[in-house]
Amino acid sequence: MARKPQLLTLFIALVAMLAISACGSPQVAPTATSQPNTGQAAQPTNAPQPTEAPQQPAETQAPAAGQGGTLTVYSGRTEDLVGPLIEQFEKDTGIEVQVKYGDTAELAAALLEEGDASPADVFFAQDAGALGAVRKAGLFAPLSEAILSRVDERFRADDGSWIGVSGRARVVVYNPELVKEEDLPETIFGFTDPKWKGKIGWAPTNGSFQAFVTALRVLEGEERAREWLEGIQANEPKVYPKNTAIVEAVANGEVEVGFVNHYYLLRLLKEKGDLKAKNYYFNNSDPGALINVAGVGMLKSSDNKELAEQFIAYLVSEKAQQYFSSETFEHPLVEGVKADPRLPGLSEVQTPKIDLSDLEDLDGTLQLLQDAGVL
Repeated sequence: MARKPQLLTLFIALVAMLAISACGSPQVAPTATSQPNTGQAAQPTNAPQPTEAPQQPAETQAPAAGQGGTLTVYSGRTEDLVGPLIEQFEKDTGIEVQVKYGDTAELAAALLEEGDASPADVFFAQDAGALGAVRKAGLFAPLSEAILSRVDERFRADDGSWIGVSGRARVVVYNPELVKEEDLPETIFGFTDPKWKGKIGWAPTNGSFQAFVTALRVLEGEERAREWLEGIQANEPKVYPKNTAIVEAVANGEVEVGFVNHYYLLRLLKEKGDLKAKNYYFNNSDPGALINVAGVGMLKSSDNKELAEQFIAYLVSEKAQQYFSSETFEHPLVEGVKADPRLPGLSEVQTPKIDLSDLEDLDGTLQLLQDAGVL
């Protein structure tokens, strides 16, 4: 009973985020056949071709096809993005997966409200902040070392409660015909310089941008984060609803630079061919070099922990990691899996030192965005 005040606080914070955010709240679907969140750019839908079962540590080896069992997954990742992969898991293992699709923050709030009575076995989140909120409520069971060791410690919870399965890097997309790479600042704070007035595109209502601002608060402090927001705001940035629109605006010359996740450019290149746009990665552990993750955790209340660990092990198998690399253009997090050749290796990106679970205070970020006049 001592956890109730803490759970209530976390629940209120997540509900506040949903009420304020202009991203929209997609309907939460009841099963794997339900409609996905349509608030994001369309994702590839072709499933990976059946091959031999992925190689994993013996403790977490995927079960042979036909073993059976039913697993319930709450997924903040859309059906068109991860549905093919989940279907492949079912074919490879014989385990039936019932998926409740919805917005990551909504699902996290649902888990906090349901508590130990939740029907979910696994939470598959779009970002680490939501995983951090569920962890803080004490709802996750620890994962086995055989699973955790598959991923660099930068991309998993320091207490082993959740693990990242794909990386989503923050970058600056720029138009090389309007600005040279060597003229881009070495830190995200450089864009507060008045010379960038009218040349920046951003999407303040976008969840990935808000996660970045949360990281900025954690890394630099509240006042420094406020200074950055106010400095960018003073440069009269053009506001867009989402990352895809920013990349298109940069390519069309509406703005010279934009703050986005790395894979939006690669997806548009696949769809449209050549574009006048490139990604710029910060380095030197700058806050702008944040790599957030999509990740998973196993619910402590689950009665299917063995199946849950089989599913999570599958997501960090070579087969699934290659799917994320080739189909969604995200960074695979397992060493040895090839990323898209246009992406730098994770070892080359000097990310800021941060426990991604600490990105759970989304309510504080929304309040700051409002106070700074950004929302």
